[in-house]
Amino acid sequence: MAARGLSKRTAADGGLCVYCREQPIFSTKAHVFHIDPKTKRSWIPASSQAVSVSFFFDSTRNLYRIISVEGTKFIEKFQEVKEATRLAAQKANGSAGTASPSPMGTLRPPSACDAADDAAGEGDGRAPLVAHQRSQSLSGLQASSPKHQARGAGDKASLPQSTAEAQLRYENDRLKLALAQSSANAKKWEVELQTLKNNNARLTCALQESTSNVEEWKRQLQALKEENAAMRSKMIELEASHGNPDAIAELRKEIGSLRTRSDLLDREGKQKDKELEVLKRKLEDQTQTGVHKADDRLKALLSENDGLKGTVTRLQEQLEASRSSSRGRQGAWEQLNQRFSLKLHELRDLQHEMASLLNS
Repeated sequence: MAARGLSKRTAADGGLCVYCREQPIFSTKAHVFHIDPKTKRSWIPASSQAVSVSFFFDSTRNLYRIISVEGTKFIEKFQEVKEATRLAAQKANGSAGTASPSPMGTLRPPSACDAADDAAGEGDGRAPLVAHQRSQSLSGLQASSPKHQARGAGDKASLPQSTAEAQLRYENDRLKLALAQSSANAKKWEVELQTLKNNNARLTCALQESTSNVEEWKRQLQALKEENAAMRSKMIELEASHGNPDAIAELRKEIGSLRTRSDLLDREGKQKDKELEVLKRKLEDQTQTGVHKADDRLKALLSENDGLKGTVTRLQEQLEASRSSSRGRQGAWEQLNQRFSLKLHELRDLQHEMASLLNS
């Protein structure tokens, strides 16, 4: 609630108010708030629970004013806030490079220690606003009544809860996005694993085909060697039996061609053996590396998905709990607002009775 209309009052005996000699006409319990000196847009609670607030009637200005909050605590806090506000204004003007410091009245002190009339007396830049506050009568007090201040305080008090809900919603959405991204990555790695398995199957087929070809070439080589040995025996027999030089020369030529073909097939067989060994090593390395890597990534992604799902579920539960707590607090604020409205009506009836007694 805002405190309005305090006059200049500090003294060497501890800063007691001139109005402290006035007798309060009404006292009640209320929560006290003040404006955030940094943002000037939000309310900060000045008390953790309801404190005693006393009102009195200023006959010189025909206004109801706050005389104390928790005894003299309101007066002491007003001096502290006023000094802190003045220093903050000087610091802000110094950093901005202005030639003269800002007047004290240009910065609104916390509403729990609002000194609008003091700021007007010091010649601040909010003169129209202060003049309007000075000219308020009882109807003006009702327009900016404690009920109105309590409603504003209730709205501002629910701001941290709304901020917490917004933070929970943001975390929930972010984790849902991460979960979707992780699921997409898991699908991608599943596709890559299937591709590696298909490549492994193709390489296995090629390896088996190469092995069968090598075996065939070995059989052909063995057959040629046997044929070569048979031809040599036949050549020796022919040389021994006939002694024909032409036949012997032709036979030697045929034997030479068969040897050349045998050597060629032998070299091809050795080369194919080497290629087969290379393919075997390549297949084993690629299969082990690719499959292990894909399996590890898939397991990591599945584990991350499970963790994200658990986190999303936990945040949703926290969001529901926060909403339930917010609704409960809203109901409490509405009840407090109704009680404060009843107190205000009682105060207004009391004022009418006092006015009628004075007139009579």
